[in-house]
Amino acid sequence: MTDSLGEPLLTVGDLRVGYDSSRVLQGVDLTIGVGESVALLGRNGMGKTTLVRALMGLKPPRVTAGSVLFAGVELIGQPSHRIAAAGLGYVPQGRHVFGSLTVRENLRIVPSRPVAKGESWTIDRVFNFFPRLLEREKSFARTLSGGEQQMLAIGRALMTNPRLLVMDEPSEGLAPAVLRVIRDRLLELRASGLSVLVAEQNVDLALALSDRVAILGEEGRIAWTGSSRSLVGDPAPIHLHLGL
Repeated sequence: MTDSLGEPLLTVGDLRVGYDSSRVLQGVDLTIGVGESVALLGRNGMGKTTLVRALMGLKPPRVTAGSVLFAGVELIGQPSHRIAAAGLGYVPQGRHVFGSLTVRENLRIVPSRPVAKGESWTIDRVFNFFPRLLEREKSFARTLSGGEQQMLAIGRALMTNPRLLVMDEPSEGLAPAVLRVIRDRLLELRASGLSVLVAEQNVDLALALSDRVAILGEEGRIAWTGSSRSLVGDPAPIHLHLGL
């Protein structure tokens, strides 16, 4: 797939998503450009995970209306494995690594999207990116610490060779020392030009990792969007919409 000149990599239009009779998202509009990093903020229960799961084609929730275009191709109605094959890598909330498989097996089991030679993520490249995983390569994933499992979840997503990396609460439950390692690696990914969408409760981390911020409001829509730099200079929208 190729991008038309100047068009966003991801375009979400009037997306409406819910669970059974409960509607959570009521018309979300969001774009992510090629090489852009966007942070999705919002209070608990506002629908960050719901939006992420909808983008990845995971059920629940259920999409009732709207559009998700990725490189000009509609993703709504596509199965999750085809969405991943299109170039969306997913790091779920709670990691969800395969506990009965070793670290190496977790990395080997995912299918990889074909890319140009030299751009592909390999197991060795992931081990260079997260040296701790090399030390634990023969360990079962269930024996890893929370931080090591998060490294593995990110590494597994990178093994798909994503064009857009989608992360749901990557800082959740991490000790400060481990969080610094994760933050530094994610900053490297951002600097490499990989497009990123990160749903995150940690505002400081979200601002550090992103070019732009979108805040989900109580009405189930994007209540505010703007540059991360502007929020650092004037955090009023954070106080208004997040209550911080």
